Amino acid sequence: MSGEQVRDNRELDQFEITVNGETAFLAYERMAGALALIHTEVPPNLRGHHVGDALVQAAFDAARTEHLRIVPICPFVKAYMRRHPDASPT
Repeated sequence: MSGEQVRDNRELDQFEITVNGETAFLAYERMAGALALIHTEVPPNLRGHHVGDALVQAAFDAARTEHLRIVPICPFVKAYMRRHPDASPT
């Protein structure tokens, strides 16, 4: 993951990153005062390269900037929050 940037694709309601032609995403729903993180999808070839972690961190950064609380629905996001309790903006 050298240099690839996570994008907030508001048209599709997802944070996404493309690496080697494959796109990983974290689907979300923006609600009043909250950002619900619904589903993370990482193609098999990108797994094990912290792509999912980058997506979650981008979502947390956006929530922090927009003063939103995180509503973790996705199991991957919940696991990330357990592994990194200080990373969540909430």
